[in-house]
Amino acid sequence: MTDVLWGAAIVLLLLAFVCLWRADRGPTLQDRILAVNVVGTKALVVLVLLAVIAGHDYLIDVAIVYGLLNFVLTLAATRLVERGRILSEGPR
Repeated sequence: MTDVLWGAAIVLLLLAFVCLWRADRGPTLQDRILAVNVVGTKALVVLVLLAVIAGHDYLIDVAIVYGLLNFVLTLAATRLVERGRILSEGPR
């Protein structure tokens, strides 16, 4: 069972790099914000998987705090885009 959890964690980390690529190349600022949010969510799930694999219960608490920070930062970035304080840079 541990091998399956390690495999899932590795796959999620590889997919996080794909999302980071999307955050770098995203056509719009909203795509970039969403990609960074997805990377944060994948990191949260990997933390929970590591907590289950290693048996460290405190990592669940760290994952919960990280999830809350990810949510708040996504809301803040979206608010700044909505108000026009962060402008998307033109085409690359």
